[in-house]
Amino acid sequence: MATERDPTGRLGALAALLRWESALVLLLAVVAVTGRIAEPGFLGGSNLFYLGLDVGEIALMALPLTLVIVAGEIDLSIASILGLSSALIGHLWNAGWALEVIFPTVVVVGAVAGACNGLLVTRLGLPSLAVTIGTLALYRGLAFVVLGDKAVADFPATYTRYGISPVPGTHIPYPIALYAVLAVLFAVLLHATPFGRAVFAIGANQETAFFSGVRVKRAKLILFVLSGAVSGLAGIVYTLRFASARADNGTGLELAVVAAVLLGGVSIFGGRGTLGGVVAAVFLLGGVRNALILNDVSNDTLNVVTGLLLIGSVVAPSASRAVARALRPRRAPPEASAKPAAGR
Repeated sequence: MATERDPTGRLGALAALLRWESALVLLLAVVAVTGRIAEPGFLGGSNLFYLGLDVGEIALMALPLTLVIVAGEIDLSIASILGLSSALIGHLWNAGWALEVIFPTVVVVGAVAGACNGLLVTRLGLPSLAVTIGTLALYRGLAFVVLGDKAVADFPATYTRYGISPVPGTHIPYPIALYAVLAVLFAVLLHATPFGRAVFAIGANQETAFFSGVRVKRAKLILFVLSGAVSGLAGIVYTLRFASARADNGTGLELAVVAAVLLGGVSIFGGRGTLGGVVAAVFLLGGVRNALILNDVSNDTLNVVTGLLLIGSVVAPSASRAVARALRPRRAPPEASAKPAAGR
């Protein structure tokens, strides 16, 4: 809307453009064009299929972590729960269990691991950063206790194909199809339900939320349980994709997941963020990584890029919001009322 300060409305349009979600879409377009120039097959169906496979587990774990961070907490144990899930799959398979029983079992184990995090945070009042750094090591250690340093790789192809095959008639990997369904469910939960509004309220001001009737501890516990359960599911996806159950599966993935969530515009201090921004950030990170791999960039350089993006994911959204606020046009002051007519 045009105002006296900005009669053409250009500042308002620029402020809208500088919204971080809009900037992410533009960055995605830049990566797509740049990648296509550097490697003609970058936007080909085959390469997009492998890009989807590469980000599948990161994308899944980013969904519940988005809600956890919006609530002002963090969960750094997600990749270790993935590894524990994978190790448990291998152990139970060797013990003669059917995969139809193993898969729901490891999701439940992931949920229990998340519940342990949540209880330590909500019942003992411990900071989630310290708790999940501890359980990051604990759950990874348990994975090695369960399976040791060996690998189990004799899973039937009728199952492993779901980790490496596209949905028939498309170039969409099965893990990304699963992610799309869960992303819709999590988006509805966060943005269209009273529970989602409570999550934002907790992140903005926990005390105010509590005195407004929000059951803060219960909500946070639910979020940690969701984070653990989806991490267990990501362990299944990872194991099927590589057709190998190992205790060290997913090591270090927690940094990529946190980078995606923060790059998506979710405030590290809680109370702000959108799931749409996180979805865009996941594919932005995946596109950058894929373009660098296609151009034979070393793994060490990829780690450097991931670190820089993690730093930028904290700085850039805040800077974008600050600039957008500065450029947002102010409403014109109300016109002065007409002077009263002179008395007779």
